[in-house]
Amino acid sequence: MVLRVYRLTEKFPKSEQYGLLSQIRRSSVSIVSNIAEGYQRQHSGEYIQFLFISFGSCAELETQLMISKDLGYISREGFEGLDSLLNEVGKMVNAMIKKLRRR
Repeated sequence: MVLRVYRLTEKFPKSEQYGLLSQIRRSSVSIVSNIAEGYQRQHSGEYIQFLFISFGSCAELETQLMISKDLGYISREGFEGLDSLLNEVGKMVNAMIKKLRRR
């Protein structure tokens, strides 16, 4: 997903380099980074907390992608493809949270 985000945002205007473009890329990286960092923790409670942060980053990224679509920076098709993938990632993160909470 991160690679698709980077490819989709390559043609953003230079004026967004330190704004929306940076936020989108950081959000996408944050999702996977928090999963990885939480996994390395020795306690499942900490892992769950990092998964919640990752889940929040999914919502943040979705909002930023909607704004980018509305501004015409990404196409509707590009948005829909990435949004679909993002929803799948969100479902996986949520499933991991539920599974760990049952333990």
